[in-house]
Amino acid sequence: MPTVTRSETHHIVGAGIAGLATAVYLCRDTGFSGRNIHIYEASESAGGSLDGAGSAETGYVVRGGRMFEEQFLCTLDLLDSIPLPSDPAVSLKDDLFAFNLMVPGSSNCRLVRDGKPAEDRSDLTLSARDIVDINRLFLHGERGLGGESIEDWFRPTFFDSNFWLMWSTMFSFQPWHSLTEMQRYLWRFIHLFPGFTRIAGILRTRHNQYDSIVAPILAWLKDRGVRLETKTHVEEVTINGTKLDRRVTALGLSNGKTVVVGASDFVYLTLGSMTEGSTLGSRDRAPDCGTSFGASWSLWRKLAKAHEGLGNPDVFVDHSRHTAWTSFTVTMDGPDFFEFMEDFTNNRTGTGGLVTFAGSGWTLSLVMFHQPHFRSQRHGTYTFWGYGLRGDRAGDFVKKPMWEATGAEIVEELCGQLRLTEEQRTWFASARIVPCRMPFITSQFMPRKPGDRPDVRPPGARNFAIIGQYCELPRDCVFTVEYSVRSARSAVSQLTGLVDEPPPVVRTDLDPIVLGRAARVLLGI
Repeated sequence: MPTVTRSETHHIVGAGIAGLATAVYLCRDTGFSGRNIHIYEASESAGGSLDGAGSAETGYVVRGGRMFEEQFLCTLDLLDSIPLPSDPAVSLKDDLFAFNLMVPGSSNCRLVRDGKPAEDRSDLTLSARDIVDINRLFLHGERGLGGESIEDWFRPTFFDSNFWLMWSTMFSFQPWHSLTEMQRYLWRFIHLFPGFTRIAGILRTRHNQYDSIVAPILAWLKDRGVRLETKTHVEEVTINGTKLDRRVTALGLSNGKTVVVGASDFVYLTLGSMTEGSTLGSRDRAPDCGTSFGASWSLWRKLAKAHEGLGNPDVFVDHSRHTAWTSFTVTMDGPDFFEFMEDFTNNRTGTGGLVTFAGSGWTLSLVMFHQPHFRSQRHGTYTFWGYGLRGDRAGDFVKKPMWEATGAEIVEELCGQLRLTEEQRTWFASARIVPCRMPFITSQFMPRKPGDRPDVRPPGARNFAIIGQYCELPRDCVFTVEYSVRSARSAVSQLTGLVDEPPPVVRTDLDPIVLGRAARVLLGI
């Protein structure tokens, strides 16, 4: 599309994937000049929760990872626009599918029990009542669920099932999380049920998601003149008018500057962040357990207090004990542990996905990445990742909560779960271990009611929109890249009128063949 000769300036608050996708849509689909697009990011680098950093010497770090699948229509459309840095003739979408053809994922060891691959992995251990309750939830209207939690709906024994263990660790659900969100996940991913116990049908990027997605998008935007200001957060957003007719007129930046928003300008606000407030530890030090609010949460609280229709951030951010977990990234200098895990799981490295230790106090899981996981990863180094969904509880071999554990203690717990010998434990003698505590990582899953999440375009908003994980998008699921990208496309469409609305969420939950296959999985037939 040719560049549009207009004076509008587009101000994007937050350089996570939602903010970056917004900039891509503005450049690609509206033809606006990149020189008129400004992105303000509080941290030192862009990418938000899609991160990947570190070195072989200090240890590589990924706080978490997002899964993809073929029904993420907005994300795949976005990736189809961005060339692969090593081969401009190939798009990121093409590379994603090529990698998954080369390294297909299908777990042979989803659960470990008592130090051995679980023999009952394919048995979901659901009772007849549990199956009825899942079906009732699937058929129930969303509006009738209100602010209920998952544990309000299911009996206590449901949470002892293999289904719940695999479901909760795959998606990071807790019993106290939103029943509405679990329902949306059932609707959204029911077509994946036949491969549920093997994590089949999930797409993974070739490298960590910063290297595979964020860095190429940043290069593409830079080539088009988009302006990114890091270490610059927006402290104030001045909104004038009434709930029926209002517009942003100024942005107050952390560097003391005030950006005047003109009559023809637009503003895209990322409110809330699931990785804000993250703290890193080391081999000998546990991460700090602070729960301080950062720029995005502080800004949302100010706006919600001053203006109607901008949601209720306190629903999501005031329960850090219920929204935190700890992840860890391990960097090693030899392949011994990886070779052991290949034999143990019967999966080639990079093909198995999440391995969860049933009965673990921390609900510990790990992923053996395809190597190298970083584009710059030094030859001869290996890196893997893990997390504990219940970091508030004591470990089985390290008798303390995971979020109080050092990197060395986390590996000690892992060695215990795998029943490694003293000789095998020496594999980790020189490993660089970086634990990371994230106080708000599952905050978007907290029980909510209509209005707690603002609309992408709040009532009366003339020139501003809300993007990211904490706006309301009907039927789609938070904690996915797709949700953030869909919000970006919705925002650009609604504000400029120059971009089509996102395609509807694919309704595989209406396909009788899909429903029949899912029923057979639940019934174990």
